Amino acid sequence: MLLERAHSSYSQYLATTTLTKMVSRNPCTLTLQQRIHIRNYVLNYLGTHPKLLHYVNQGLVELFARITKLGWYDSLDKDKWAFRDVLADVSQFLKGPIEHRTIGIELLTQLTAEMNQISDSDANKSLTKHRKIASSYRDQHLLVIFQLACTQLRSETYESYDFTEENKHRLIMQLLQLALNCLTFDFIGTTIDDSGEDFCTVQIPTSWRQAFLNLSTVQLFFDMYAKLPSSLASRCISVLVQIASLRRTFFSNDERIKFLSCLVVGVKSILLNPQSLSDPTNYHEFCRLLLRLKSNYQLGELVVVQEYAATVELIAKFTVDSLSTWQFAPNSVHYLLSLWQRMVGSVPYMKVSEPHLLDRYTPEVFRAYVVSRLESVGVVLREGCDDPLEDLTVVNQQLDQLSTIGRCEYGKTCTMLVQLFEQTAGRYQELITAKHNNGVPTTQAHSQAIQEIRVMEGQLTWLVYMIGSVLGGRISFNTSEEHDAMDGELVCRVLQLMNLTDSCLMQGDGCERLEIATISFFDQFRKIYVGDQVHKFSKFYRRLSEILGLNDETMVLAVFVRKIIINLKYWGHSELLLNRTLTLLSELSIGYNSVRKLVKLEEMQFMLNNHTSEHFSFLGNNVSVKEMRSRTLFYSSMGRLLMLELGEDEDKFIQFMLPLTSSFDNLGGLLSQTETAMFQAEEAKKCLIGLARDIRGLANAFTTKMSYMLLFDWMYPFSIMSFYPTYSGIFIRGLEIWSHDPEVTTPVLKLFAELVQNKSQRLVFDVASPNGILLFREASKVIVTYGSRILSRTNSIPKEQAYALRLKGISVCFLMLKSALCGNYVNFGVFRLYGDEALDSALHTFIKLLLSIPQEDLMVYPKLSQTYYVLLECLAQDHMNFLATLEPNVFLYILSSISEGLTAIDTSVCSGCCATLDYLVTHLFKQLNNKGGKKVVGVDVENDALVRVMKHQPQIFHQMLATVLNIIMFEDCRNQWSMSRPLLPLILLNNEYFGQLRQQIISQQAADKQSVMAQWFDSLMEGIQPNLLTKNRDKFTQNLSVFRRDINDSLRDTVSSLTSNNSEMMTT
Repeated sequence: MLLERAHSSYSQYLATTTLTKMVSRNPCTLTLQQRIHIRNYVLNYLGTHPKLLHYVNQGLVELFARITKLGWYDSLDKDKWAFRDVLADVSQFLKGPIEHRTIGIELLTQLTAEMNQISDSDANKSLTKHRKIASSYRDQHLLVIFQLACTQLRSETYESYDFTEENKHRLIMQLLQLALNCLTFDFIGTTIDDSGEDFCTVQIPTSWRQAFLNLSTVQLFFDMYAKLPSSLASRCISVLVQIASLRRTFFSNDERIKFLSCLVVGVKSILLNPQSLSDPTNYHEFCRLLLRLKSNYQLGELVVVQEYAATVELIAKFTVDSLSTWQFAPNSVHYLLSLWQRMVGSVPYMKVSEPHLLDRYTPEVFRAYVVSRLESVGVVLREGCDDPLEDLTVVNQQLDQLSTIGRCEYGKTCTMLVQLFEQTAGRYQELITAKHNNGVPTTQAHSQAIQEIRVMEGQLTWLVYMIGSVLGGRISFNTSEEHDAMDGELVCRVLQLMNLTDSCLMQGDGCERLEIATISFFDQFRKIYVGDQVHKFSKFYRRLSEILGLNDETMVLAVFVRKIIINLKYWGHSELLLNRTLTLLSELSIGYNSVRKLVKLEEMQFMLNNHTSEHFSFLGNNVSVKEMRSRTLFYSSMGRLLMLELGEDEDKFIQFMLPLTSSFDNLGGLLSQTETAMFQAEEAKKCLIGLARDIRGLANAFTTKMSYMLLFDWMYPFSIMSFYPTYSGIFIRGLEIWSHDPEVTTPVLKLFAELVQNKSQRLVFDVASPNGILLFREASKVIVTYGSRILSRTNSIPKEQAYALRLKGISVCFLMLKSALCGNYVNFGVFRLYGDEALDSALHTFIKLLLSIPQEDLMVYPKLSQTYYVLLECLAQDHMNFLATLEPNVFLYILSSISEGLTAIDTSVCSGCCATLDYLVTHLFKQLNNKGGKKVVGVDVENDALVRVMKHQPQIFHQMLATVLNIIMFEDCRNQWSMSRPLLPLILLNNEYFGQLRQQIISQQAADKQSVMAQWFDSLMEGIQPNLLTKNRDKFTQNLSVFRRDINDSLRDTVSSLTSNNSEMMTT
């Protein structure tokens, strides 16, 4: 009524969106006749109102598409489908004037898009059902619609050349979009991310062969590109990108070469007339098209194309011009560099004799990139435009591509880099020397000199990055000793520059970006020429010895460590550079042979003996909390190095720990003043955060029993008379004071989560040692202390800050408790035997924290859901006696969360829920079938929470049975074995409901399929006894595999049958 009587476009749009929501509702409350009436009314309304505003027209088109998709399998009678005659519905529009033709094409365009995507209305539907609908639409209509689009395009473009007229422009745009939607259709249900250019094959059906063996289809879009204005031309290239991506097996070898030749000729024609490429969108799509030529075809196939030589020359010129104009469409450079990278990478695998000509053009491309980036530095400083160096992600990606390109003609690459580097570094040294020795007489001259120094620093930054990248490219190529000597020349230049920049740094001058590039260079250097698996290249080290006096790997490692020490000393305020430096140190500390050389160096001994804020400012309390994050990584590296030479020398360990011991003593003194006016809260807070991060780093590195026990005994000093853990008590006191501040609580909680983790079986205590119990008691205190305080603040935390201020800490508590419970170093029966409440306190705090979390948040935050479900699985496996005593409402919460987790996208969460559910229902089955009256887990049947839930609210188990069965039968079940384990006890516990569910599923099948489905269900339970013995479970799992296979085969056969029947109907 509103749509009929509306005079305002807003009223029309409101009516349209309301109808769309009604149609999309699940379950839908509209009858089939009502939906047919709405569909017919929409078509009639569009036909009688061809000039609606765009958003109203689009809303009606979307409504038509949504009704059609959701009702695809609705039938009026046995032989007639309700919503499948889409071409007949649209045909009347296509016979009318241009406005009506445009509406008809819009209907098909939107319908194709709707069929190809999972919309909000499909969110709660089976993925299998979505694919069933999409496959049916693909097989019945998609080819016909694509051919219709091509035919209409030929007709519209040949009739008129005036594409600027609004209606004509709109129609051509919709036709091109329709063709594009057809070719981007998810033909085989892969749902691959379009942003990934590595996965670019269009899996087109074989039935489409004739549409593309006739090369006029390909030529049509090249011709249209030449005719159409820039606003339409980009869509033509987008279609060509998809055409160039047709799967290789779509053609025979001869057909593929003819098809590729047509593409190459078309690309050449665009390059010969590049006027339209001045449009950024056209340029971007054309770069994608060039890449697809190599992504989908082999270099050996390209070189045999007649026009290859001329085309690759034009592509090289286009690439050089594009790289030179670096400010124009910078996001498109990736495709061009990737094209050349892939072509160069394919050279070793060519099996044809035709020349590839890459040795002629790759040096030009490499030089164009290098020169353009060097020139960009001055432009950025003068004009203040966007600096390419600011986005290090893009820079690293491009340099990775450049490393392969540069290795093609490596001699020319090295010669050019050495020449440019010497020129730039020489001028930089002159400027620095003049600045430090002579000064600059006038303000203007000083400003010019500073500006030139900044330009030189920027250019050297680019050159250092590039030298690092070509070093890294050595991995991809078979190289010779001459190449090793060239690498030595490049490395010597960078190390000489480093000596200059380090001397400047000590005088107060430094360039952060250049230092970051130097660390990146060292990382590539390490991967190629330092390490356990690296051959000691004679000519490389010979050049280092001749120029710098570095005779072997040990001397090179000393250079690495000196650079690390300088960066840690002078660049502690730079978070990015500090993290890159510490990452390099961490990588060096992980090796086997090289790390043993590393720890013997005088420079490394200096670090091990002087890890204080006096030498490294980032270890002090005068820096920001954000800068303290790197301390964990630093101490992880220090811990690995320390353990190499420590052995059982406890005195040496105590000596190493003296700075941390001093910090603890200082912190203890500060915390003793908390109730006085002299309390220095900020200093105490930073000291606590720093210590938590430091010790966590050491705990992470100490993976052996011997090293871990040294740390444990240091943290928990006790005498025969006193078991009070001094340092642990300080952390707990800190949690009490700053429980509201995640800057404090997160590092402390993560420290204890690390301490209780039994990785590499490091937590193996002597039989007379109380250490395992002591460690769990301290973890329990931490959980209870944090949990009790965060629970008191739950209502005062805004929802948008809930994760940062509360849920993140709770997630770490869950991880800590799980690690402690599953560590196998504590006999938990001792706690109840001797009346120790540590275990019960921790478990009850877990329950309170869990109930404080809205159930929807468990699945919203991945880290929270992962820690929760693994902890729940641990409790269900080993602590059922605790779960059985919970209140029924708590158990309902847990069961509901398990039900949600069964449908989670994360397979690990889903598998964990299956295991947990298996433990629970197995326990329930044993309780209910306990004929001897013996307590199963120490809890009477009447008092068992799970039994009470089963008796009073059995529907939740019915729901989980239906969910598991539905996933196994109709979904893409990737963990079938895990799903099968809880299904048998669920069936045995709910035998009557399973029978009802069985009948319901059978009745929903087609009449000719019902007897077969009943037979499959009978086979599922064939030979299954009413028990949960291992033999019986395995038999059920085998039956279930056959059952699922039969169901899937039936679904595929149904789709094929429906397709063939409808294809026959369309041809008659």
